Amino acid sequence: KCSSLAEVRGYIYHMAKDQHGCRFLQRVFDEGTSQDVQMIFDEINAHSIELMMNPFGNYLMQKLLEICNEDQIMVILLRVTAVPGDLVRISLNTHGTRVVQKLIETLETRQQICIVISALEPGFLALIKDLNGNHVVQRCLQCFTMEDSRFIFLAAAKYCVDIATHQHGCCVLQRCISHSAGELRENLIAEICSNGLLLAQDAFGNYVVQFILEQKSPSANAKLGSQFEGHFVHLSTQKFSSHVVEKCLVTWNGEARAAVVYELLAAPCFELLLQDPHANYVIQRALCVSEGALLSTLVKEIDAFKHTSRNSPYSKRIFSHKLLKR
Repeated sequence: KCSSLAEVRGYIYHMAKDQHGCRFLQRVFDEGTSQDVQMIFDEINAHSIELMMNPFGNYLMQKLLEICNEDQIMVILLRVTAVPGDLVRISLNTHGTRVVQKLIETLETRQQICIVISALEPGFLALIKDLNGNHVVQRCLQCFTMEDSRFIFLAAAKYCVDIATHQHGCCVLQRCISHSAGELRENLIAEICSNGLLLAQDAFGNYVVQFILEQKSPSANAKLGSQFEGHFVHLSTQKFSSHVVEKCLVTWNGEARAAVVYELLAAPCFELLLQDPHANYVIQRALCVSEGALLSTLVKEIDAFKHTSRNSPYSKRIFSHKLLKR
């Protein structure tokens, strides 16, 4: 135990890696003078990278970044970016990711932001697909202007298939769409849509396609429509893509929606769709969203198979629809 900073001069770096020592130093940040802060800064600065990835030291580094002046932040920034790849390595670390996110929050000058972008850009794909690193990319999206995030949007478009089909990447890709606008957004969505058929059938990619459908962009819908045309029957019978077909039925307008329903009705195996573990949900959705002549045609076609299909475990729900209960 120690009562003053003077007692531990020369040992601050070691204390920063100890649970109790780290708490004591954090209290100094709260209660001490700017001279006290400078003393701690001087003793731990050379060890910034190690402390950022330390189970206890990372908390001290986060606290330090909150109270640092602009010059001190610049010193830390230059240290963690001096060796190419170091900032990415810290970002991928369980403890380091928190400090890098805090660092991004504290950046103020154009120069500081440019230094961070230059350090992170080469490791973009590794970051966005990593459990820890993806949060650093998301923090950039939250804190940077759209122009400063340009490198993210361009890389996301370039590697969209790789990112969309990844557990963490698919979530960040949706954030990229949300944070982008204008030409950057159009370019990103267009690249994803051009791979729509592939992504719709993927365990993670289907969520990205559904997200784009929810945006109700006429150009995106047209691109996806041309990708899916002629494949709706196959897509309806697959676990992941069946959700995408349902989303098309819900979000598309009358004419585009009707085209999907008529393609399903034209299938030689239409009765099998009623009994399919995935496609039956697509048919149920079609019943809910169809109107007028389209609905009448759909009901009539389904009704034709009631004697052979109504007792199938997967088509029971279809035949429980109010228009088919007779």
